Amino acid sequence: MVKLIADGGSTKTHWMLIDANGKCIPFLTQGMNPFFQNDETILRVLRMELIYPMRQEGVEPESVTSLHYYGAGVRDAQRERFTSLLSQAFPNAQLGVASDLLAAARALFGDKPGIACILGTGSNSGLYDGQQIVENIPALGYILGDEGSGAVLGKRFIGALFKGMLPDTLKEEYLSDTGQELADVIDKVYRQPMPNRYLATAAKFVKHHLDCEPLRLLVIQHFREFFQRNTALYQRPDLPIGAVGGIACHFQELLDEAAALEGTAIAQVLEHPIESLAMFHHNHPEIL
Repeated sequence: MVKLIADGGSTKTHWMLIDANGKCIPFLTQGMNPFFQNDETILRVLRMELIYPMRQEGVEPESVTSLHYYGAGVRDAQRERFTSLLSQAFPNAQLGVASDLLAAARALFGDKPGIACILGTGSNSGLYDGQQIVENIPALGYILGDEGSGAVLGKRFIGALFKGMLPDTLKEEYLSDTGQELADVIDKVYRQPMPNRYLATAAKFVKHHLDCEPLRLLVIQHFREFFQRNTALYQRPDLPIGAVGGIACHFQELLDEAAALEGTAIAQVLEHPIESLAMFHHNHPEIL
């Protein structure tokens, strides 16, 4: 049997192929979000960024017998569509398609209950009973929600920068580093595709400038709002909270500080859950 497991975010998708000898081979593609990308784009990503390098490893897509895909934007309305696209690329595979939130929960807690969080380009959270997500406060995307995410952090940072709420020297450095002017930012956000990805790229600059106290406070408030508007609403202080994603990992110190200010704590942080997911499916071969 050849298994393929995917943890898909809006920016990147991490894949783990387990061949017939039990060897694990990782792959990385761009993210595939059915809310933002059409069928042709998703199939092109699968064929060019996944299947082509798989063939270089001597693995044909027809040899994949099971595929567990967890992805951003995979909800009930999109699951059938995404299953159809994956079946075109991997015609002989038994398919299990679920949200990236369930991937986070299984990677963080296995078969134990907890509150699973995603803090990457986007954000999400869910109450996990050890088997399924049983309650989900809607993330609502980076315009209406997505507190704690890289996209919203970037949106708030850039907004504060141009409204004069952060030092002028910081604005000058940001514009110099990125080679942009305000007109370029407006174009990227309002006229170009995938503005959420663009906004999230500002998180790297933010990370390297946390010695600026107003910026540090902005980041802490950003995470406090994630706890206030998401995890607190489950009203389950008895359960551990875990988080996956690059924002959770790279800003863990400030995430912990924000949690403490909200009277809670983060029990575990994983940047990439793919290895833990592979172990979960190894221990639970009956689950698709």
